[in-house]
Amino acid sequence: MAESDRIDKVLWMLRVYKTRTEATEACKGGIVKIDGSNVKPSRLVKIGETINVHKGIIQYSYRLTGIPSHRLGAKLVPDFAENLTPQEELDKLRAPVETFFLRRERGTGRPTKKERREMEEAWDKFDIASSYGIDDDDFD
Repeated sequence: MAESDRIDKVLWMLRVYKTRTEATEACKGGIVKIDGSNVKPSRLVKIGETINVHKGIIQYSYRLTGIPSHRLGAKLVPDFAENLTPQEELDKLRAPVETFFLRRERGTGRPTKKERREMEEAWDKFDIASSYGIDDDDFD
């Protein structure tokens, strides 16, 4: 176990991101912060530091209790990082989602351009993500 390692590599090893490339892009995009300041992917993190990661509508917080030497299984992650994410943030995952269903009669075929525009307008009225100020890119 090392005393420090690159932040992008640590986020990947702790399963915060699926790939190291995603972790690197998150660091470059200002999504990952340590002590309130943006970090570069090459920044070395040490045991005891708190990492804040903004994913979707949730701000996750982790305190490093160790730095692994390789990517961990999900069950081993708590041995190396303590999840400090407040319960209010986690409750956002369980927030009720308003959905509606556009019904088309069976056998009517594909929608025309006009019908498609009307469906898109209806979807835009019920776009929950935009009411929170979230772009579609945040869900990738």
